Amino acid sequence: TFEMAETLSTIKLFTCIHKYYSVEQWIDWSASHNDSLQYVAISSGVSDEDSLKVSQILDSVNVPFICLDVANGYSEHFVNHVRKTREAYPRTTIIAGNVVTGEMVEELILTGADLIKVGIGPGSVCTTRKQTGVGYPQLSAVLECADAAHGLGGHVISDGGCTCPGDFSKAFGAGADFVMTGGMFAAHQESGGELIEKDGKLYKQFYGMSSSVSMNKYSGGVSEYRSSEGKAVVLPYKGPIRGTITDILGGIRSTCTYVGASNLKELPKRTTFIRVTQQINEVFGSVDESKPKFYTNSSSESDNISIGKRNREGDSNTV
Repeated sequence: TFEMAETLSTIKLFTCIHKYYSVEQWIDWSASHNDSLQYVAISSGVSDEDSLKVSQILDSVNVPFICLDVANGYSEHFVNHVRKTREAYPRTTIIAGNVVTGEMVEELILTGADLIKVGIGPGSVCTTRKQTGVGYPQLSAVLECADAAHGLGGHVISDGGCTCPGDFSKAFGAGADFVMTGGMFAAHQESGGELIEKDGKLYKQFYGMSSSVSMNKYSGGVSEYRSSEGKAVVLPYKGPIRGTITDILGGIRSTCTYVGASNLKELPKRTTFIRVTQQINEVFGSVDESKPKFYTNSSSESDNISIGKRNREGDSNTV
């Protein structure tokens, strides 16, 4: 959301704005948030309508990034769309995905993409693996795709699968240049979604962009030829995002001190992955009671409360 971008840009974190804002909303927001523009991307699909909308936004707003975002990057149509976008915007940084194999990463980079989004199925509200049987363990995908991209001077974004600060460190250790997360940022003050009150506690709905909720809201329903590949959940309201960001960045900094890395670029050189069956001692459970789980209407210090914890899916590894 624009609200999320406003906050994240102040600490130089990047936001791919969802593609359902109108051209007029982009123009209005950018007029008063010019300093945030260098930290945002326009998200787009591959239809002619999507291309026209991107063109109209860029005619009025100076956004340096375009994110070509589809669930399945394995199509000739998508590759051709990346090529056409590069021809139309030779000086704009293009993000494209999602894919999970080195061969497709190379194809997209040679076609004109600068950053490749890696991940099929690991997201917290993604049901692609359940609905289709298609997917790839996220850590393995990042290891393979980063190697392929860096060999051609490209970059990768690890997209999905993060459940705690340590997962960000693992993604960077596997070679990711950027890490994208949605679920960990959901249900915050800056997140989209209506605030719901139940039994004195506050909640927000969070849903995948391939869920029936999203398609009913933005696309007129789920097409007859396909099924929904996302789910909707209701999460406890977590308040301002800054507390979660502080928790994540603190974990990454501590990772670097443990492994002797002076910066993120050095982290892969200092990382060894070991397959394990369990990472965390859960003798007293996995919930950290020092971090509040709910906001209530009676809270008078809501701006001071922070949330943020996570664990890994798929590959069970540790740094």
